[in-house]
Amino acid sequence: FNALIDEIEQVGGRSKAPILLTGPTGAGKSRLARRIFELKKLKHQVSGSFVEVNCATLRGDSAMSALFGHTKGAFTGAASERAGLLRTADKGMLFLDEIGELGADEQAMILRAIEEKRFLPVGADKEVDSEFQLIAGSNKDLSAAVANGTFRDDLLARLNLWTFALPSLVDRKEDIEPNLEYELDRYAEREGNRVTFNKEARDRFLKFASSPSALWSGNFRDLAASVTRMATLSPEGRIGRETVDLEIMKLDRLWHGGKVAASDGLDNLINDEALDALDPFDLVQLAEVVRISRESKSMSEAGRTLFASSRKRRKTANDADRLKKYLARFGLSWAEISAET
Repeated sequence: FNALIDEIEQVGGRSKAPILLTGPTGAGKSRLARRIFELKKLKHQVSGSFVEVNCATLRGDSAMSALFGHTKGAFTGAASERAGLLRTADKGMLFLDEIGELGADEQAMILRAIEEKRFLPVGADKEVDSEFQLIAGSNKDLSAAVANGTFRDDLLARLNLWTFALPSLVDRKEDIEPNLEYELDRYAEREGNRVTFNKEARDRFLKFASSPSALWSGNFRDLAASVTRMATLSPEGRIGRETVDLEIMKLDRLWHGGKVAASDGLDNLINDEALDALDPFDLVQLAEVVRISRESKSMSEAGRTLFASSRKRRKTANDADRLKKYLARFGLSWAEISAET
C-alpha cells in the first residue's frame, strides 16, 4: 500500500492528467486527493483552490448548475449568477467523488471541460475557461457501468490513464495503529481536548481491530467514528479498558448484529449453528474467558485470573480444573484455545 501511495504522489507531482481513484466508500480517496493537492501546492504547481464534491449529491437540473454555473435568470430561482465548481477550481484541483453517479449530459460536459478547458454555463451564450486538474473517485466498477450504458466509454478512456485502486481497511490492517494517533490528533484539533489511550486499552483495541471479526465495513469512516466515540467518553483525557470494551461491543453489534463473542474469535472455535444457539449472556461471558485464556501462559494462570475474587473465599481451589469444566460446557478444551494464539 505504501508503494501504491508513493506512485500516486509521484504521478500527482509530475502530471496534470486526470487521476482516477477507485475503492470502497471510506477507503481514503478524499484524503488522498487532498494530499496530492497539498503536494502540488508545496511545489507551486497550483495556485487555485481544492474543490471537492460528491457527485451522488447532485441531482436533476441542479447538477448542471452546481458543476458548470449559471447566468442570472437562466431558470426560475436563478436570482444571481453562479460560478460553478469547475470555475471555482480554476488553477487548482477538482475532486469529483463518485463520478459514476453523474448523468449522461454532465458526463459529456465534463469530458469537454477536461479536454478543452472550456464549458458553457447554464443559460450562457458564451463559453468560459477553467484550467484545473481533475481527480475522480468511484466505488463502482466504471468498466461495468460502461458495459451497461450508464457511463461514457470516452470519459472513462480519458480518466484511466492513471487509475489507482485503494484497498479496503480490512485488507490493510497494519494501517490501523498509525491512524489511531492521526484520528486522536484530528479529535484534539476539532474539540480542543487532547485524549490518549492507556497501554492496556490501546493493546486491547488493536488486538480486536486486527482480528478476523473486525470487518471495518465503513473503512476509515468506521475507524474515525470509533476513535471519536472513545475520546468523547473519556472526559479525563485517558481512554481506559472499560471504554474500549464498550466500543468493541458497539462495533460488534454494528457488524455482527449482536454476536459479541465473534469479536474474540469464537467463530474460529465454535461453528455458526452452535453460536446461534447460545444466549447473549453466555456469548459475552465465554468471549471474556477465551480472551483471558489466550493471554495467559497456562490453564492455571488463566484460572487464577478468572476466579481471583471467588478463590479468596475458599480454603482450597483448583482453578485449572474449574476452567476446564467451564470450557467443557461449550465443547472446548484448553488445547484448542491455546492453539489459536
